[in-house]
Amino acid sequence: MSGFFEQQQILPAARTTKELERFLETEYKYIVLLNSHVAQLRSLMRLVKAKKKLLFLHADLVQGLKTDEFAAQFLAQEIRPYGLISTRKNVVLTAKKHKLVAVQRLFLLDSQALESSYKLLEITQPDFIEVLPGVMPHIIKEVYEHTKIPIIAGGLVRTRDEVDAALSSGAVAVSTSKKELWR
Repeated sequence: MSGFFEQQQILPAARTTKELERFLETEYKYIVLLNSHVAQLRSLMRLVKAKKKLLFLHADLVQGLKTDEFAAQFLAQEIRPYGLISTRKNVVLTAKKHKLVAVQRLFLLDSQALESSYKLLEITQPDFIEVLPGVMPHIIKEVYEHTKIPIIAGGLVRTRDEVDAALSSGAVAVSTSKKELWR
């Protein structure tokens, strides 16, 4: 699969504000911000936009906000990242409603989690699915074949071989906080 993220196959996932600031000086256009604080979001978005980068904000990891519909509305209307990532149905639906890129994050721990996720995806119809852990090529392929929604592989991706396996199984990108894979 190609054509997503302007061929950028690695989505660097910044865990800290310092990592985000370092990212802003790289050639990457798309990044994921995992951890943040509600009081920092406006200034961080100004930095991101000034550098002409596109930010996926992990809504569930914003300190100081509940992960309810009001928080999702605040993020979508006031912060306006490029996209919102969440495990929560209401956040994904709110992102879509406000025309942000919606990423449904799924923790696929067992067969029951997989089946529950398929039911959730029928409701949310996100723009992308982030499959965790991202080191299960056969599951990445199965989820894509079942949903036809582009897949981002994330979680526990530690080597270039694991990145390549995820991409060759159908993922359009890999999100990783492993700095060695950012190059």
